[in-house]
Order: sequence, then C-alpha cells, then structure tokens
Amino acid sequence: MASQNPIVWFEIYVKNMKRAQTFYEEVFDVKLSELPTPDTLDGPMQMMAFPSEMDGPGAAGVLVKMEGFEAGNNSTLVYFRSDDCQEQKRIEKAGGTVCQTKQSLGEHGFMVLAKDTEGNMFGIHSMK
Repeated sequence: MASQNPIVWFEIYVKNMKRAQTFYEEVFDVKLSELPTPDTLDGPMQMMAFPSEMDGPGAAGVLVKMEGFEAGNNSTLVYFRSDDCQEQKRIEKAGGTVCQTKQSLGEHGFMVLAKDTEGNMFGIHSMK
C-alpha cells in the first residue's frame, strides 16, 4: 500500500433516504446530489453523494439505501485504496471473509466488500 492516505471512500447506510439526506445537508450545510447506480449491481440501490472531487485529496462518500444492508450496527463502510483490488486474494488467508468479490462500478471503478476477523465490514476500491 502506498504511503499516502489509504482511505478513499465511505458509505453511510440509511433506512429513509430523504430523512437522512435532510439531516446531513442541515448538519453540514452541504447539498447532496444523486449518484447514478451502475447497471452492474445485483440489486436496487440509491445513493446521495456528499460534495467531492474524485481526483482530489481526502475521502469522498455517499448515503446508501440498499436491500440487504441495514442502517446502524456497522452501517458505515471504509474503503481502502488499491491499484486493482488485488488485496481480495489475501483476505481469507488472513482470517477474514470476502462478502462481495471484485465488482464493476462502471465509470466509478471496482470494489470488493469483506469482513475482518472481528466481523467489521470494509471495502477495497480501485479504478482498474
């Protein structure tokens, strides 16, 4: 892993998108914008993005409403930067579990979802 900040993305899972959107817009005085959902995903998903620049420094992120992923109780995911999600190969060997193998996010790159040895879910993100 490069010496730069490895965190690139976060997702906050919600039950009620409108209510959550209003909360974050009011608390942080920002305007969230709808992020189109790629057709490559297995099920329905709704995302509202915090203001960001994909190539800028720091982490970008979204509110997410997606079937099978409940709000609360580990509903915020940290994504680690990767060149090509090659870390997926090491997750199970290290005692973790791969929950979603490398999957295309269209023009937004690729992702892997996994659980660590403590049951915490995290993501790996790459542009290739």
